[in-house]
Amino acid sequence: MFSDVHLGSDVNDRPTGELIRRSSRIDADLAELLRYYTRHKPSGDRWRLVIAGDFIDFIGMVVDDPNGAELTSEERAHGLGNSSEHARIKLRRVAERHADVFEALARFVARGHALTLVHGNHDVEFHWDDVKKDFREHLFKHAQNVNRDVNRDEFLARINFNPWFFYWGTVAYIEHGHQYDSFCATENIIAPVSPVDPRHVARGFSDTLLRFVVRPTRGLREHGHEHLGVFDYLLLATKLGLSGTIALFMRYVRAVVELFKLRREHFSDAAKALREEHERRKALLAEASRIGMDRIRALAALQVPPLTRSIFGILASLMLDRLALGLIASMLLVTFGVLCAYHSHFVYACVAVLAAWIVAQRHLAQLRHVDAADEMSLRAGHLAKLMPAAFIVMGHTHTPANTPINDGASTYINLGSWAEEEPSDSAESYKAARTHLVIHVENGKPRAELLAWDSATGPKRFVTG
Repeated sequence: MFSDVHLGSDVNDRPTGELIRRSSRIDADLAELLRYYTRHKPSGDRWRLVIAGDFIDFIGMVVDDPNGAELTSEERAHGLGNSSEHARIKLRRVAERHADVFEALARFVARGHALTLVHGNHDVEFHWDDVKKDFREHLFKHAQNVNRDVNRDEFLARINFNPWFFYWGTVAYIEHGHQYDSFCATENIIAPVSPVDPRHVARGFSDTLLRFVVRPTRGLREHGHEHLGVFDYLLLATKLGLSGTIALFMRYVRAVVELFKLRREHFSDAAKALREEHERRKALLAEASRIGMDRIRALAALQVPPLTRSIFGILASLMLDRLALGLIASMLLVTFGVLCAYHSHFVYACVAVLAAWIVAQRHLAQLRHVDAADEMSLRAGHLAKLMPAAFIVMGHTHTPANTPINDGASTYINLGSWAEEEPSDSAESYKAARTHLVIHVENGKPRAELLAWDSATGPKRFVTG
């Protein structure tokens, strides 16, 4: 299994002058990995490939539709959105752009192996039935090109989608992990539609910032933008010039307006009805999986609320609290600075304001938790008790991990990523780990290997740092 491939992350019909380039080696390596396991016989009857989220990067692409798709004003400004119709158009673009990966995946399934896709925050659009259907059809067309006699019904039946988690008995519990990251969490994970417009998927903090600010701005990149601070944006402003800085400011303002609009939606009557629908779907999942409603509710209780539910969360994550603090401190320093000309003892007041500003800035910075890795590892321990399994597996952070949890009774594994950017003169490239997990069950005992793909030698043991 693997996660975070982000196919389509380099699709941008509105380049800003610094087009994100996906590494040309990634698709070749991923296709070769799929061919490797297609050729090699598993220990059981067949392989089951589980892709633990973010296989397709629906929210990370900017696509204009020349065929006149219905658009909202926001979609006219930022490209196709996340309705079923728009997601299908995006998926078609991805299938065309990454044909080698789709062909290798089709060969894998055509050989009799199974494919399960767990939804992540970047491909929550797999919620739509038509998108799932199109994905299966794209793969089936590739399979037909290889073998015209492939059985359609059997082929399509081997491709499954899990909107929340995949549970393999006592062997493995697998989910993407974004539900433990308030920047990316969805309030209703198996009913992830907008409460005010059920034709669209509900947006969160991260994808709103990505669409409104990151993708339209030269010098900002999807990977790592969430770690930027106030001084990073000030440095960026010096590179953008006056007009570029004004444009960035206006995008920022529009993003703030949109985020507070999303917050209001959380507390609408429509949101209450959606939560009831979510409860109904949880009951159906509990029955179908035979897990039981009590455990389903306990699993849901581990998830963190989306950042867009909290006014302070929105302000802190956009660093508006620190900007406001800096503005107040600056006004006080100017005031006391003027008074110092008449009364020298006001110098102490200036020093006190400056010291208080430094302390408060550090405190607010500590409250802004961007990296969800520690939270995910912590939740994995709780998951291992709720869903007894040898391995608790997630993705999302792009950083591979292999950590004992639950007093050594289980192991938390993060799958790393296959999302890689080409070197650029203006930013450091991001090197993907190319990691994947192989689980064998021998004599009833599960054994897992966290491996990295090497184009020269094939899979090799990955050693976490």
